[in-house]
Amino acid sequence: MPMQGGALSPEEELRAAVLQLRETVVQQKETLGAQREAIRELTGKLARCEGLAGSKARGAAATGKDTMGDLPRDPGHVVEQLSRSLQTLKDRLESLEQQLRVNASNAGLPGDFREVLQRRLGELERQLLRKVAELEDEKSLLHNETSAHRQKTESALNALLQRVTELERGNSAFKSPDAFKVSLPLRTNYLYGKIKKTLPELYAFTICLWLRSSASPGIGTPFSYAVPGQANEIVLIEWGNNPIELLINDKVAQLPLFVSDGKWHHICVTWTTRDGMWEAFQDGEKLGTGENLAPWHPIKPGGVLILGQEQDTVGGRFDATQAFVGELSQFNIWDRVLRAQEIVNIANCSTNMPGNIIPWVDNNVDVFGGASKWPAETCEERLLDL
Repeated sequence: MPMQGGALSPEEELRAAVLQLRETVVQQKETLGAQREAIRELTGKLARCEGLAGSKARGAAATGKDTMGDLPRDPGHVVEQLSRSLQTLKDRLESLEQQLRVNASNAGLPGDFREVLQRRLGELERQLLRKVAELEDEKSLLHNETSAHRQKTESALNALLQRVTELERGNSAFKSPDAFKVSLPLRTNYLYGKIKKTLPELYAFTICLWLRSSASPGIGTPFSYAVPGQANEIVLIEWGNNPIELLINDKVAQLPLFVSDGKWHHICVTWTTRDGMWEAFQDGEKLGTGENLAPWHPIKPGGVLILGQEQDTVGGRFDATQAFVGELSQFNIWDRVLRAQEIVNIANCSTNMPGNIIPWVDNNVDVFGGASKWPAETCEERLLDL
């Protein structure tokens, strides 16, 4: 039986061969059965013919009558006809026997084919074993790669989870949430920081911050607070050759502060609506005081607090000539006038007292336009300036 090849896979080729072999065996069984039945039938007919011929010949010789019915009455002709019939039957028997021998020889084919199948099955088994070994190797490599990938993924997830936990707890990327500074290195109208929280209505305040600048002329605007209808609700500015000024509701008080020497300085200003009293501190020392600065005017709530720019409208229309150039840190606001000793303690770094209205924390300050946040310990850096 020819084996089918070509595009068939070894498994498909084997399956097709087995099916063909099964069909051949079934056909040979049917053929053998039919031939055995034919042989029995012909053998029976031959026996009947031989018996009938003998009895008729004896009867004809004894009685001289024709008892064959439809056979010719000539005995010689009858014998000749029977002989031809017998010869025909013998020829058919020989043909059937020969065909049986051919079928018998063909029946031996499955044995040969079985050997071919066994060899083929052995080859397929070896191929399957090789494939299983390759799959095992690939599985091992895949397991190793998966383990490495899983470890990398778990490491990234752990880092992300830690970061989320820090954010949820209010922590920052710095050593502590307040250990940073905002750097504004250029005098432009697009570098600035923004405090996310806004102010409530205030009848008094204290604003303190650390700053370092060597800009000239004037350090610019360290901070400004604008509300709808009043862009200069609270502003600290040094513009051009003018002294540092504190603006409240667009009213002005000049402060005797001097900070443009490129060193860190601690600045505090206090104000109360009662008689418009104000005070100015530099490095813990009170250098100025005054009154009638927007007296009886409450600070309006809901405005925008900007670091490094003076606002001509709420949150915008910055003027580059009024921009602060330098570094800012520890910008805090309280809703009361701090005592002088409290301000001294903050300035000499003996007390850490965040503002109860606006505290200096990383997640409350956004920077824009190229401004940046850097780790900073202002008290330690100040010691380096001394």
